[in-house]
Amino acid sequence: MSINKEIFSVVQPIGDTEQRQVEQRTEDYICRAEGIFGRPFDRVPVLFDLKGQTAGMFKTIGARRLIRYNPWIFSKYFEENLRDTVPHEVAHFIVHEVYPKRGVKPHGLEWQALMARFDADPGVTFNLDLEGVPQRRQAKHRYHCGCQLHEVSTTRHNRAQRGRVRYQCVTCDGRLVYLS
Repeated sequence: MSINKEIFSVVQPIGDTEQRQVEQRTEDYICRAEGIFGRPFDRVPVLFDLKGQTAGMFKTIGARRLIRYNPWIFSKYFEENLRDTVPHEVAHFIVHEVYPKRGVKPHGLEWQALMARFDADPGVTFNLDLEGVPQRRQAKHRYHCGCQLHEVSTTRHNRAQRGRVRYQCVTCDGRLVYLS
């Protein structure tokens, strides 16, 4: 009897040369935005520390702003990410700078208009095969209600433990209680 073992190769993250290309493309889009809006924009740190299923992310932490990219997904789909992810994240940054605290939706009209000016696809779904890309896996935490057991992600569990949210069962409408 032979055992068929599936060979699973892990994608390696992009190296320094590719990271510089991504940083340069990010800079190029910021410069394009400066021309579009007729004003300078700060430069934000570009990090290659994102993991999981997300190719890119614009993030604010207090007054700090940064753009994060997933070096494994960029490695697997480098050209697609240069074309799609980089302008996507730069557009989030620019919209945040141009329309601060005005209730602008993340993929709203302002963002879509800027993506059009960048000649970039305003689609927001990432639909590529991520086999071989390291994934983050959250632990599950057991909760119960009046009718069944539920598994809740660590993110939701932490929110519940901090008292920020209360979860209810969609079947019996009972409150979920943590089983320690």
